[in-house]
Amino acid sequence: MTGTDAKQRLDALERSITECRRCPRLVAWREAVAADPPKRHRGEEYWARPVPGFGDPDARILIHGLAPAANGGNRTGRPFTGDRSGDWLFAAIHRAGLSNQPESIDRGDGLRLRDTFVNAAVRCAPPGNRPNPSERDNCAPWLKDELGLLKEVRVVVALGGFAWESMLRTVRQLGGEVPAPKPKFGHEAEAVLKAPASARWEGPARWILLGCFHPSPLNTSTGRLSAGMLDDVFARARVLAGLGAPPIA
Repeated sequence: MTGTDAKQRLDALERSITECRRCPRLVAWREAVAADPPKRHRGEEYWARPVPGFGDPDARILIHGLAPAANGGNRTGRPFTGDRSGDWLFAAIHRAGLSNQPESIDRGDGLRLRDTFVNAAVRCAPPGNRPNPSERDNCAPWLKDELGLLKEVRVVVALGGFAWESMLRTVRQLGGEVPAPKPKFGHEAEAVLKAPASARWEGPARWILLGCFHPSPLNTSTGRLSAGMLDDVFARARVLAGLGAPPIA
């Protein structure tokens, strides 16, 4: 498969993701939120579909989250866009020299990521930000396919324990290797995951999984996660991905 073929297949995959209706509870929730949004978003047209991945198809860094926010990605149609978690995340991505602007507002804002792709373990907004196991499992094939098509990814930044476990589970299901004992999530924790040893596998040979506390309002408002801590994670991700140190501001 050539690079052009992979990019075309990735585009087709992301379009397929937006058409998914496998999880009745999530379909009902995402559409109910759109039908009765909070006052600050009344009059806006909600995406109200699964949120596809976003970024550079030649990315060396994959940022893997939990799920879209009901009035964030579910509204805008882009991961981590339109909520406070995304404000923190995309500002850090920009400081790391991985985007052309520090803000992600909506799908038409001109944002371009460099060497970076963003997705989530679950593609629809779940009630209470808590997907159930069947919803998690229904979304797993999308990540498996993306990992095979994002051929240049070397580092996966897992935002939170759910995303960390999502990567470990997916690599096992693909037939790859996860270290034993199972790596525990932690901020700046690292683990090397090996891809399937199969001639049919066309993606990277391995990934370095890098843990990062989720930039949720709870974590950022309590000081559990600071801007400096986020910067340290992305500086490390750049080095591990072979991109060198971040540019000096």
